[in-house]
Amino acid sequence: MAIAKNLDNINESVHTALTRRHKDVIGTGCAVKLVAVTKNQDAALVREAIDAGAWSIGENRVQEALIKAKILERKPEWHLIGHLQTNKVQQAVPQFDLIHSVDSERLVLEIDRVAGKIGKRQDVLIQVNAAGEDTKFGVAPGDLKELVRITSVLENVRLCGLMTIAPYYDDAEAARPVFKEMYQLFMELKAVSLPNTSIEWLSMGMTNDFIVAVEEGSNLIRVGTGIFGSRD
Repeated sequence: MAIAKNLDNINESVHTALTRRHKDVIGTGCAVKLVAVTKNQDAALVREAIDAGAWSIGENRVQEALIKAKILERKPEWHLIGHLQTNKVQQAVPQFDLIHSVDSERLVLEIDRVAGKIGKRQDVLIQVNAAGEDTKFGVAPGDLKELVRITSVLENVRLCGLMTIAPYYDDAEAARPVFKEMYQLFMELKAVSLPNTSIEWLSMGMTNDFIVAVEEGSNLIRVGTGIFGSRD
């Protein structure tokens, strides 16, 4: 019951945030999608969340997703939101509908190779380290265009947008400049005609800051604690 109520509260918060968008944020062209982050959550709780309407499941680790997929008795949409090592691509590509964390030429080339072997067009987002944090993965904003160019010519990968993880602040308002910058990068990318792309998703915002992220143009939020409570 708590999970269903939490999902209702998040959806209400998203709706309110959409009404507060500045007139310059024209929107990203899609309704806001909620990805339920299930890292370290018991499969029974994940099943409960899916049954309550959280159909998009986000995992940080490939192996944890593979284990849960076998026992959930559900077939949700799977999102990889954590860093992906090239030696895990072989396992990740068959499992995930959308990979949020492409951050290098080496990684995207390996995704393309593996996807080609199984006859799949893998949807991906490029992760941008918009705040320049040393502890975060992601391409620097100044290097984004080159990685976009490389990705757009690959036949077995479809670039669908951008992702970022903002710094954690006690006051989520402090993250607003990061989200504003990401929105501008997204809109610039969306305005360019490129092959093998379908630019529709701007993935930003987590439990602590998703309201501000939605206000600034996010249409894909990643929420774990807000749904399940604090992890052990």
